[in-house]
Amino acid sequence: MSALILDGKAVAAAVKAEVAEAVGKLGYSPGLATVLVGDDPASRTYVRGKRSDAAEVGIESFHNELGADVSQEDLEQLIDRLNADESVDGILVQLPLPGDLDSERIVERITPGKDVDGLHPHNLGLLVLDRPGLRPCTPSGIMRILAHYDIPISGVRAVIIGRSFLVGRPLALMLASRGVDATVSVGHSRTKDLAAVAREADILVAAVGSAELVTADFVKPGATVIDVGINRTEKGMVGDVDFDSVREVAGAITPVPGGVGPMTRAMLLVNTLTAARARRA
Repeated sequence: MSALILDGKAVAAAVKAEVAEAVGKLGYSPGLATVLVGDDPASRTYVRGKRSDAAEVGIESFHNELGADVSQEDLEQLIDRLNADESVDGILVQLPLPGDLDSERIVERITPGKDVDGLHPHNLGLLVLDRPGLRPCTPSGIMRILAHYDIPISGVRAVIIGRSFLVGRPLALMLASRGVDATVSVGHSRTKDLAAVAREADILVAAVGSAELVTADFVKPGATVIDVGINRTEKGMVGDVDFDSVREVAGAITPVPGGVGPMTRAMLLVNTLTAARARRA
């Protein structure tokens, strides 16, 4: 029997409705500043979608667009101005940055309380310490999908393929945190017999950026499979999971597109609301 499809679009719609209701009770509009450097079509589309989401829930957006030839100093000065702007509760710099611009320096320039991507070392440190803070959006979205569909986490074995600071490492911490209590393994390109490790998982997350790497022989029957990958191929957009074969083995699975992607954008709105409440308390 085919797996239950975990509909990220539906969960994202529920999250956006919750944020819109909460924003309506604030008495003010939280402010989200977006920064787009260069003219990459995909980045432009992503930022346009994020600004549209913000408007939909009552968050005011302030867009800042710079040419690809902007200097590191000028970009950092823009971040400083946004940090000082009291109408701005969250700052989103669309990554990756073009050319020789130093993304790490830009992320670290953002005031941690306005870091709605949850990537500042201060916020990642709070995650390590299991203390409240702004969390990276994609791992937060995955956690929300699991909660929405009542996927058991406590005591289960979770395997994450991929160890990036955007997804794999923060998600491992979230799944293993007190009160969530999964037992987590992180696989990667040097893991011996990766398929055998993956087959131990009750929850298997593929976040490595390799088209259809995870096939049916990676999956324990009945496991929940979360596909974070977005890979553009000759046959269109596919994930890190071979969806057609894996859905016949798994108990539940996220599709690509329409799975984790919409949740990343939805959790950006949650982070903006969280940042506004903390700043204006």
